[in-house]
Amino acid sequence: MMQITSKFTVAIHTLLAIHIFEKEYKTTSEFLASSVNVNPVVIRRTLQSLKASGLVEVKAGSGGARITKDLKDITLYDVYIAMDCLEGGLFHFHENPNPECPVGKNIHSVLDIHLFQAQASMENELKKVTLDDLSSNLNSLLK
Repeated sequence: MMQITSKFTVAIHTLLAIHIFEKEYKTTSEFLASSVNVNPVVIRRTLQSLKASGLVEVKAGSGGARITKDLKDITLYDVYIAMDCLEGGLFHFHENPNPECPVGKNIHSVLDIHLFQAQASMENELKKVTLDDLSSNLNSLLK
């Protein structure tokens, strides 16, 4: 099984940090990197992808980032798509099953639909959760 890259969770963390801290601090890449505990370059790349998807605005220099949509309107799926978290599908099929083998020549026919359905199920679950849901959960932990 392919693994969803850490770009996804870094992006979620970044968005929540922007939301939680934007009224108190300039949410620069350096500031956000200290929360995520990654190099600021990782945050700059993350913000570029989120900006390209219309989820954030970034002020040049050290102006910081801000979320452009209501948190209720941003799902985990939106972030997943914005960050291009998978290279190909969720499952990576071995390249050359033996066409002379009865299993090898039929493996795609019997397995592919199930793998596509599993990925669709995961994506549908991501569509059910908003950043507002996560923010509410986070706020309850911060009290």
